[in-house]
Order: sequence, then structure tokens, then C-alpha cells
Amino acid sequence: MRAMLLRRPKSIDERPLELVELQRPHPGPGEILIAVSACGVCHTDLHVCEGELPPHKSPVVPGHQIVGRVAELGVGVTEHALGDRVGVPWLHWTDGTCRYCRRGDENLCDNATFTGWDVDGGYAEFAVAPAAFSYPLHEKLSDLAAAPLLCAGIIGYRSLWLSGLVPWGHGREAAGGPAGAGAAAGRRLGLYGFGAAAHICLQIARYWGAEVFAFTRDEKHRRLARELGAAWAGAADEPPGGDPETKLDAAIIFAPAGELVIDALKVLDKGGTVAMGGIYSSPVPPIDYPLIYRERVIRSVTNSTRHDAAELLRLAAAIPIATETQVFPLEQANDALIALKHDGIRGAAVLQVTS
Repeated sequence: MRAMLLRRPKSIDERPLELVELQRPHPGPGEILIAVSACGVCHTDLHVCEGELPPHKSPVVPGHQIVGRVAELGVGVTEHALGDRVGVPWLHWTDGTCRYCRRGDENLCDNATFTGWDVDGGYAEFAVAPAAFSYPLHEKLSDLAAAPLLCAGIIGYRSLWLSGLVPWGHGREAAGGPAGAGAAAGRRLGLYGFGAAAHICLQIARYWGAEVFAFTRDEKHRRLARELGAAWAGAADEPPGGDPETKLDAAIIFAPAGELVIDALKVLDKGGTVAMGGIYSSPVPPIDYPLIYRERVIRSVTNSTRHDAAELLRLAAAIPIATETQVFPLEQANDALIALKHDGIRGAAVLQVTS
């Protein structure tokens, strides 16, 4: 099978991914083999390729937003059938027995493994994944449109919950499932960095009735934010909407830039939360205590759970979420990641592996 292989991390501008022929894998017990049709391109892939995430498997095939059809079933698989269309995200496997898994926080599992980091991912014609960590995809979602949902969408969704945008009484604790339309009416959300995750996150927040402000450097990202319903789009050091009196109820930082925490805190209302949605960030500068006084919160967002994934995929079909995609053939994975690094992607980049 064709695959884009990372032998050792280096700057993506040096084009470290090589197009190679690898042996087609076979699924073990409880696993499925997926004939990959599309794979989203994520900042996490960039961090793997450039070594900001230290190698766990080397060499490795990156990619963790996999869409395809089940081509082979491992022993004991009952969740899927041959030919089923499925999606595979970043979270590859958890042990189910550590104290985090037992309390429902499998995203914090001590022994978790991750797609495209600990095991080969979706920058290839075939990939293997545990059946229990693979998800059926709604027919409303095309392969290319579904791919960004499997990391950008899921982590954006978890970030929204952890930001506290939806007040107590409308969320999972009360309803046992996704909040409905209007659940965040009258609340204000700031999104810092406007790429794949933010453009999905914005659509969910708007469905929930929130007023959304997009903070991003590039005018093409600002245009996309406004097209998707943002009330305003501007620079990170500007007040929301250009009004110094306007305060945010919640903020999510998707750009891997720690200094944005300071910008967000400056416009955060009392009791608000800044959620850091990335797996990697540059250092956060020293914080003057008045910025976090009045019960302002800074929190990270770590991975996701299967519950997050299932809820997001249901919600994506119901809204429905429209993903903006820029498509590259498999052999141009380096080009896609270079464009991503240099803010050249409007929305999300997706590799079309097979047509």
C-alpha cells in the first residue's frame, strides 16, 4: 500500500514525509482494517513531524482524522460489518482499568495510545484501528467533510464544554447528552486562532445561540469567521467587537501561542474560563494576579473521550456542520502541512487518499 512515512522528525519545510510502499496491515482481535478514503491534516500531525511531540513510534505514518470503509474484521468484532463507513480519531485505545478510565475520564488514561503517534495512522491507503474506538458516520457527511470532524471537531466540542459556555442546567449533567439549540443564548465566546477546530466550534456555538468573536491575524480567516456567523473578527490584542466595555463569558485558544492567554484574560468577564484547546503551546508569560482574580479560570483540554466523539458526530449531522476543506492528494502531505504551518489553509486541509 502507498503511505507517507516519517522516518525522523524535522522541520516540515524540509519535507520529511516520504511516499513509500508498505505491507498492507491486518487487524488483530477486536480490530478492523480500514480502506482509507480521506484523512484530515491537523496541527498535531505537524507537531509530530517537527518533533514538538517526541517520537513514540519511529518510523511512523501520521494522520488521525481517518475516514474509510471496513475492509477486514478482526476476531470478535461485532460493532461493525464489512463495507461500513467509519471514522477514526486521535484517541486510539485506553486500558479501561486505570483510575481515570474507571471514573469516566478515559482522555486522561495512564496507558492511552494515539493514532498516528503510537500506531500508524491515516496518511496511507489502509489503517488498523480498534473497533471500539471507531465510529459510524452519518450519510449526510461526505468523506471529505467528515474528516476534520474527527479531531478538529471533537476537540473543539470538548473545548466548548470545558469553557463553560453552556451554563449549568443546559449541559450534559442535566440532560445526559448534547445541549440543544439556544442553550448558550446571550453569552459571548472568543475564539483565538481560526483554523479547522475554530471554524467547526463557531458553528456549534452559534447553534447554541452564543455571540462569537474571532481573533485571528489573517484576513482570509476573518472572512471565513464572518461568513460562518461570527459577530466580529479582528486581532488578538483588540477588544471584542472593538468595544472596550464588551467582555467574554468564555474563550478558547486553538493557536499554539501561550501569549494569547494574556490577551484572552484581559477581555474575560468575572467567573469566565479560558480553555487551551491545543496539544502543544509555546510558554505562557507571567500572569499578573488581577487578570485571574474574580474567579477567572485557565484550563487545558486534553484529548477526548468516546462520549465526546459520539456526541459531536450526532450534533454535526443534526446542525448540520459545514466543514470548509482544502483537498490535497496523499502524495502532497508535505505541501498540506507546510500550508498549515504558514497559515495557508482556509478551514481544514484534507488528504484524499482514494477517490
